Parts: sequence; structure tokens; C-alpha cells
Amino acid sequence: MIDLSSFPDPLNVAVIGASGGIGKSFVDTMRGHEQVENLYSFSRSAPDSIAMDICDEGSIKKAASSIDKPLHLVIVATGLLHDDGLMPEKNLRDLTSDNMKKIIEINTIGPALVAKYFTPLLPRVGKSVFAALSARVGSISDNALGGWYSYRASKAALNMLIKTISIEVARKNKDAAIIGLHPGTVDTRLSQPFQSHVTPAKLFSTDQSVGYLLNVINNISHKETGKVFAWDSQEIES
Repeated sequence: MIDLSSFPDPLNVAVIGASGGIGKSFVDTMRGHEQVENLYSFSRSAPDSIAMDICDEGSIKKAASSIDKPLHLVIVATGLLHDDGLMPEKNLRDLTSDNMKKIIEINTIGPALVAKYFTPLLPRVGKSVFAALSARVGSISDNALGGWYSYRASKAALNMLIKTISIEVARKNKDAAIIGLHPGTVDTRLSQPFQSHVTPAKLFSTDQSVGYLLNVINNISHKETGKVFAWDSQEIES
């Protein structure tokens, strides 16, 4: 059983992006956890989830309004790296306005709007966590290879939003932590075109990655709010 003992018991959890590989694994793990009393899952398409389109602010607002209990843990497991006709840029020649807008809308604006409507649902007292999936490539100081312009920029901007949101939330929710999480390279559709250079030991199943991330979540406190952590609990510098 995943250790969530640092949270209040019973625990209310929301997972945004329940139809994705990592999001589904979060939902499955939380659904079977003895400490979780209420689990709310959100997606555009997953069965048994509450409808939410992360690119539609009205949809996010409506989804948040369906919750009438304080949320101790909110996980934003959405993200876009590639899609039909859209791949990470190898150089500036590949950069297009439309693709960059799409990446930023999903990876940056969407999670920020989720925070707008879901952080007010965090309890005023007791540990709570709002966690959004980020990426190591969003670190400016760690960028030694270049490329992937839109994805890097979207995650760097998300990391700044996490820091900024954490400052505001701390004024009312002293025990809350607003954090970013790097899940590692996970065997999902998002990473499939880029797995050839990953050693088997560093290619995680969704359940592996979620287990690591929940360990990070359980071990952090309000003192770490505004930071980004990798799956191995190491802080990722901006």
C-alpha cells in the first residue's frame, strides 16, 4: 500500500487527466487506497470521470463546482509533447506559431486555470498538495542540448506559475504545498517516439512512476512549496 500517512485521514483526492496513462494509474492507485474517502477523476473521455476540457475555462469552472468537500490532494496529470502533425522541434526552422500555441495552451494555461478553480478547495488547516506534472526539460539551467522549443518553454512557464501560485496560496493555506513533478520517462504514448535512447532501467511503467511520485508527495511539506521535484525526490533547479 502506498504510504500517504502525512495527510489527514480520511483523504479527498482529485485527479485531472484521468484518461492518460499516468492519470489513469493515479486514479487506479487512489481508488484502492484505504485512506482515500472521496476520489474525483476528471477528463474529456475516461469512463466514470467528471467531464473537463483543460482548454476550456468554463469546463474547468463547472467541474470544480461539482466538488462540495475540501481537497487534500489535487493532481494535474495532463500534458502534450506530440500529436498528429506536431513533434518537438529539432531547430528553429521547425517552430510554428500554431504548434507552439497548442503546446502552451495544454501544458501551461490549462494547469494554471485548474489551479485558479481548484486551489480554493484546499483546506485552510492540515497538509494539502496541488501537484502538476512538469518535466526536467523545463529547467533553464539544465538545458544543455537545445531543441524542443515549445515543450521546454511550456514547462519552464509552468514551473514559474507553480512558484507564483505557491506564494499566493500560502497566504491563506499555511500547510499547503504547490509543486511540480517530473515523472521520469514513462512507457506511455507521450514518450513512445523517444524511448530508443532510454535504458530499460530508466523506462518506467505508469504504476512505477506513480508510486515514485506519490512517495515524493507524501514526504514533502509546505516548506517545499513552489518547487519542482523529480521522481527520485531530487529537486529540479529552474
